[in-house]
Amino acid sequence: MKVELTRVDDAFHFEASGASGIKNHIDANVDIGGHNLGARPMELLLMGLGGCTAIDVILILKKQRQVIEDLKISVDGDREKIDGTEMSPFRKINVHFAFKGDLDLIKVERAIKLSMEKYCSATAQLSPTAEITHTLSIN
Repeated sequence: MKVELTRVDDAFHFEASGASGIKNHIDANVDIGGHNLGARPMELLLMGLGGCTAIDVILILKKQRQVIEDLKISVDGDREKIDGTEMSPFRKINVHFAFKGDLDLIKVERAIKLSMEKYCSATAQLSPTAEITHTLSIN
C-alpha cells in the first residue's frame, strides 16, 4: 500500500491520495499555523479505525440477512503524552456503534466481536499500544 501527500500551501495543508485516487485533506491546528482545511493526522487514525470496523460489521450482518436502516460510528480516543517527547499516542479508544433497524442483538454483538478480534486490520495496528473497547446501541 502506498499513499502520497502533496503540499497545498506554505503552511501545513496537504492533499493525500492512495490507490483509490480519492483525495483527502490534512491540515494542522490553527494554534500552530494551520488553516483548518483538513483533518488532523490523529483524527484520521480514529476515522480509519471506525471505517475499518464499520465495513466488517456491515459485511458480516449482511451475510446474516440483518437489515441495517442506519449506522453511526463514534470513536473516542484518549491520548497520553510520552515523557521526554512531544508524542501523545492513543492509550484508550472506544468505538460506539449506534444501529437503527430491526436487528438481532446477539448477531450484532457477534459481528462486532469478529471485526475487533479477527478482521479489522486497523484494530490490529492500534491494539498493541491502545486498549480498544466498544459499546453499542440499537434504536
